Amino acid sequence: MNQVRSQNTDAYSLILEAIDSGVYRPGDRLVESELAERFGVSRTPIREALQRLETQSLLSRDGRSLIVSSLDHNQMAELYAVRTELEGLAARLAARHATEEEVQVLREMVVEDKALLGDSAALARANRRFHKMIHLASHNRFLVQQLDLVHRSMALMATTSLAAQGRGEVALAEHQAIVDAIGRRDEDAAYKALRDHISVAFVTRLKLDAQDKYGS
Repeated sequence: MNQVRSQNTDAYSLILEAIDSGVYRPGDRLVESELAERFGVSRTPIREALQRLETQSLLSRDGRSLIVSSLDHNQMAELYAVRTELEGLAARLAARHATEEEVQVLREMVVEDKALLGDSAALARANRRFHKMIHLASHNRFLVQQLDLVHRSMALMATTSLAAQGRGEVALAEHQAIVDAIGRRDEDAAYKALRDHISVAFVTRLKLDAQDKYGS
């Protein structure tokens, strides 16, 4: 029984990671047999993983096929509204509860991520690690769970806001401000810095989305 549960979890995690990393993008069709071959997993756990992802609205039906879902303008706005508040709360709690070691890791992340400027895909992965560390540093398991759900839905966006010209440099400066506030144990400043960071990212993403759909 444990082995079956492990296979199901692995299949789910593998597909989710493939969506998150852009291997499968919004609108792409997912075929059970192809996924089983790609990941070296039998079709039963793949089928169950697909059903789970559909239940979570990460996949949707297109006739008889399952495709990676996409977010319309209103859904994206709703997602960012929730994300902004939850991320701000995570920063506030991190300023209150983070260990000195966690703060040190956050500081090192900001420094190390500067080497990734110019590589939007690598910077996007580093950005997810940075935010995840803040979530964990909040030391609130229920908040972490809710943010995990939010970030799964973020994978349904076709592009990263970090792909915008100059956004990487600005984002890292914003990360530095967030870490500085957490390090000072300034809860209000940490909350505001992270909320502002998400707000700027949302504006950037709206501009990218408008360019993709309607041209310059």
